[in-house]
Amino acid sequence: MELDLTGMHKLAAEQGIEPETLDDALAEALRLAYLKTPHAAKHARVELDERSGSFTVWAVDEIRQEPTEDDPHPAPTFSEEYDDTPRDFGRLAAATARQVISQLFRKAEDDKVFGAFSGQKGKLITGVIQQDVSDPTNVHVAIGDVEAILPRREQVPGERYRHGERLRVYVVNVARGLKGPEIVVSRSHPELVRRLFEREVPELVSGAVSIMAIAREAGARTKLAVKANTEGVNPKGALIGPGGARVRAVMENLGPEKIDIVDWSEDPAKFVAAALSPAVATGVQVISEKNKTAIAFIHDDQLSLAIGKEGQNARLAAKLTGWKIGIESAEAHAQKAAENTENAPSAE
Repeated sequence: MELDLTGMHKLAAEQGIEPETLDDALAEALRLAYLKTPHAAKHARVELDERSGSFTVWAVDEIRQEPTEDDPHPAPTFSEEYDDTPRDFGRLAAATARQVISQLFRKAEDDKVFGAFSGQKGKLITGVIQQDVSDPTNVHVAIGDVEAILPRREQVPGERYRHGERLRVYVVNVARGLKGPEIVVSRSHPELVRRLFEREVPELVSGAVSIMAIAREAGARTKLAVKANTEGVNPKGALIGPGGARVRAVMENLGPEKIDIVDWSEDPAKFVAAALSPAVATGVQVISEKNKTAIAFIHDDQLSLAIGKEGQNARLAAKLTGWKIGIESAEAHAQKAAENTENAPSAE
């Protein structure tokens, strides 16, 4: 039975597919196709001959053995191989070959895409929005010749995605899916903010400054805790930039989202106080280091600022520090302390 194996090998080579890979896949596909033909032998193999451009189905038959007292369930033996290539196998063989080549080419293309993007996980990339009418829940983002998915869970509430617009996204995951490589990107991930700052702040790339923690409510507010690793560097100033240019460049990519940059500290009281910015804490009392609970004392006129709209500022401060933060009036705390002092028994 003839097949243009030389031509197939040339096509495969153009896609970076080894001849052995094609031959093995083709031989197995032809064997399975043979097994579906009427009166096919149970055991068979397919031999390809590139020189003649042909293939042969070699089959063997099982020969049942009579049971004996010593071996009541003897294993069958096999006949010699014989050529059992079906005469009318040509059309089925050609269709099988086309299917095998198509599958191998698709897999080779998928491998190229996966290889190109597997190293992009956790990075910032730019794509073009491609709306898909058949998939209204997700936003499709074209990155070169590949389409990534921006699922609803990774979208920013209130952010609009218009067809044809360029968009910076964070690569959350690259995996092999049933329909090829699946590239999932995000606009709401906290690490998106880190990557945007790394584009604008050389001190982050050099290691002179580090972002130690990020807390984000996408579309509304982000808090970052920073520290300097090099003496004489102002970490907050590095991220803000001259005249606020650096932080403004980041905010242009985030729409109306606000950004608070605070100093990180190993001292939990100092860190909690800084995290409540823009409110100023007069003091922080650590209740339990084990349970990470603390109380911050805020002047009455800044209590609403410390708590934030619908508790957002306090919530983000807790997320940034990893501490449960109670907020109390500094004036009420001072008055209570004074009363306790007055009521304390005096020494005789």
